[in-house]
Amino acid sequence: MGTTAVTVIGLGEMGRALADALLTAGHSTTVWNRSAAKADDLVARGAVRAATVEEAVLASPLTLVCLLDYDVTTALLEPAAGALRGRTLVNLTNGTPTQAREAEAWAVQRGAAYLDGGIMAIPSTVATPQAFVLYSGQKAPFDAHQATLEALGAAKYLGADAGTAALYDLALLSAMHVMFDGFFHAVAMATSNEEGTATGFTELLVPWLTNMTQVMPAFAADVDSGGEPALTQGLDVVLAGVRNMARASRDAGVRADYFEQSVADLEKQVAEGATVYTGPDVVRRLRTSG
Repeated sequence: MGTTAVTVIGLGEMGRALADALLTAGHSTTVWNRSAAKADDLVARGAVRAATVEEAVLASPLTLVCLLDYDVTTALLEPAAGALRGRTLVNLTNGTPTQAREAEAWAVQRGAAYLDGGIMAIPSTVATPQAFVLYSGQKAPFDAHQATLEALGAAKYLGADAGTAALYDLALLSAMHVMFDGFFHAVAMATSNEEGTATGFTELLVPWLTNMTQVMPAFAADVDSGGEPALTQGLDVVLAGVRNMARASRDAGVRADYFEQSVADLEKQVAEGATVYTGPDVVRRLRTSG
């Protein structure tokens, strides 16, 4: 791996993990954080502590930013905007696709190359085989710095639209969020009697969910095909099951909001004459429900 100089701005838990990964990979690493003491451990490992954001940007051809939000990012970088000219800015701050496109326009107007990114890892898994980072925006800077970016996790380029990485990042996070909500709901149900324990139930839940994820590629193929779906289920069967989930939740003293809404949606589909439940139908209804 090459030893391109890199700057990291923002040393929260994730920013420190990014800087640590770059140091481990042998990159000359400059760091800046509003609370300078957060850089102490990194400096002890060989990082250079910049006194200002401008000094940090000028130190490297590649600057990674990992901050709370896009407003904070712009506020910190604006006074140092002149230093960005001719350099590459990689924004790994969590935000929306619209914010990513606006940030790209802001950076390009100031003469910088820009990539937006989404870190699909927690700090402890950065630079491990489990980590990957999404990037979108200009292809040339991605190609130029891909070897360096690989130090953080597998670098996955998604295309020229700067908003795509943020879109995929939030879509992936939404799947995780709903999964955890489902987990806690299921645990609340299973532990509603004296025999249930969260640990014992989870020993059953993990292999069940693992098995169920195997059907996702087939659902995805149905969504993409535009033809007759391969996976279908009777809408009456699905509705009966969801009604039972709602009843059992209420009987266990657990909120049933999600299932009650799902019952209402399914009953509406039945009233409209629908008879089957398919992946393309679910996706289509989700896209039009807003």
